[in-house]
Amino acid sequence: MTFADLHQPGNPLVLPNAWDYGSATFLAARGYPAIGTTSLGVSAVHGKPDAAGATKAETLDLVELLKGLPAYLTVDIENGFGDDPAAVADLVDVLADMGVAGVNLEDGRADGTLRPIAEQTRILEAITGRGVFVNARTDALWLGTGDDTFERVRAYSATGADGIFVPGAGDLGTIEKLVESTPLPLNVLYGLPVEQLAGVGVARVSTGSLLYRAALQGALAVLEKDAALPTYAEVVELLPQP
Repeated sequence: MTFADLHQPGNPLVLPNAWDYGSATFLAARGYPAIGTTSLGVSAVHGKPDAAGATKAETLDLVELLKGLPAYLTVDIENGFGDDPAAVADLVDVLADMGVAGVNLEDGRADGTLRPIAEQTRILEAITGRGVFVNARTDALWLGTGDDTFERVRAYSATGADGIFVPGAGDLGTIEKLVESTPLPLNVLYGLPVEQLAGVGVARVSTGSLLYRAALQGALAVLEKDAALPTYAEVVELLPQP
């Protein structure tokens, strides 16, 4: 079974996201067939801002460590670590040569805006057909600018991408409409029960930064009773700013 075959609408791949060698190898040892990386976790480990294009080298270093992982590896490359389609394609080629099965490319930018649709589609078109599963992510709902979410989903679906990822879609009605709006397998963030997501046709459920934040909560729980799960924003606020 290929990595793409794991994306089955109605029987979604639950993708745990790791942030270092230890977390990835632990998850693989538990039998998960595919592991993703989380940009927040990688950024936090190295003391750099998330989603700011600051961790290209660190991401490649992590992939080098994980090349022998007994699971498919899909890599969060933020928005490509740059705006030049050729440069992003070169990065994907490097990752493909390292044995990576997939990449996740988002349209969000460090300043909280979205890359224009035409620019994002050019990059997506440049990186498809290179032997890796391209998960085209739109942050329109995630960043609260969701008026053109469906326009972006339709545009990205036509680029040759292999999947669509819409973090921030938190209710079943919206998620079902997203499934219906694209011929590609839909990926959402872990939140609602997986059985409910399966029922509306979701094909992949990613944990994103959740496991990293849960690890922080677990560490704090050793020291403090009733430690709360930190939010994504709370962790980002502690990191250096772009």
